[in-house]
Amino acid sequence: MRIKFIASCLALLACCSLSALAQQPAGTTNQAQSAPAEQRVPLAEQAIAFDALGRGALAGRLLTTALNGGNDTPVRNVRLVIENRSADFFTYISGWATFYDAAGVRCGEGMFKLDALAVQESAETDTPGLRLTCAPSSWRIVALNLLTRAGDTARPILPAQDQSNSSNAAQTPPGSAQPGATAQPEATSALPLFVNISVDGRAYRVPLGSTLEIPVNKKRTKITVSASPQ
Repeated sequence: MRIKFIASCLALLACCSLSALAQQPAGTTNQAQSAPAEQRVPLAEQAIAFDALGRGALAGRLLTTALNGGNDTPVRNVRLVIENRSADFFTYISGWATFYDAAGVRCGEGMFKLDALAVQESAETDTPGLRLTCAPSSWRIVALNLLTRAGDTARPILPAQDQSNSSNAAQTPPGSAQPGATAQPEATSALPLFVNISVDGRAYRVPLGSTLEIPVNKKRTKITVSASPQ
């Protein structure tokens, strides 16, 4: 029964993803494609991870700084602090911490996970699956899953021109018009690229392109939420 339930959820997610993308304005898609990429920083500096809309979501700071691994003696774990820089309460967070040597070659990556991280809250975690085989000079973090509460709504990014128009409209009294201004049709609000999943009564708010792990018959099963090609 549980396997049939998971299959039903996947079919529902595929339909929701196709519907959301079909109605998504072209400008929002271009914004997602031009989202900034996570940058490598020295070990002593904070690394920033972005969400699907290109907004700074997480900040990472290393607590383990004496790193000197090798092929025969790799470093298996590091401690780090993750801060929630977004405007959303995250019920579950996962991501990758990646390390690079002086030549910019990747020499280790490990996954970190956290539960229930409030806005502007920081929490300590680790990367138990790490295998670091060098003395790194830089690192970065990338968000893999950023799950929010089912009742929260996504906050779409508005272009600068739209933000200016919205501000002017708020300052103009009802029924009045600015000199030389022409009536403009109301812009269709961007649909959020999120879907809701309910598993055994527990709700998850999942961004498209993410992977969710849940226990099924005492085994961890991964569900990837992705857009279906039209």
